[in-house]
Amino acid sequence: MRSSNASAPCRFELRPSRWLVGALLALAVLAPFSTLQSEMPRRYAWPLALLAFAAGLWLARREWRAPRRSVTIDGEGGATVDGVAVEAFRVDWRGPLAFLSWRDPAGRPHRRSLWPDTLPAPLRRELRLAADRRDAGRGDGPMAP
Repeated sequence: MRSSNASAPCRFELRPSRWLVGALLALAVLAPFSTLQSEMPRRYAWPLALLAFAAGLWLARREWRAPRRSVTIDGEGGATVDGVAVEAFRVDWRGPLAFLSWRDPAGRPHRRSLWPDTLPAPLRRELRLAADRRDAGRGDGPMAP
């Protein structure tokens, strides 16, 4: 009986985060108030407040309408997004948040964030393990002191 050292692939779906959309909407509402409360001359503060509000709404809408994507990280270190092999796939962690970045076959960079409401704890752990295996296989992982 032969044993395999290949790990099972990590599969998950990237979808828009309601928490991120809510935070962007909150910033869209609060940014104009902070601009108007600053000591900026009113003739500059009002246009900037409207611009901040519009930019916040635009960012929230863009995040909400972001397409769902299927991500697979295989045991050998390769990654695919929507079934297409990608290059320079990377996972960065900031506490419970995961930030994914990759380049598509045309070389265009893509970035997405995974918030706790979009990736349950068991899948988050699986992603962390798959990313660590992937980095260890390439020699890009953290080095011991």
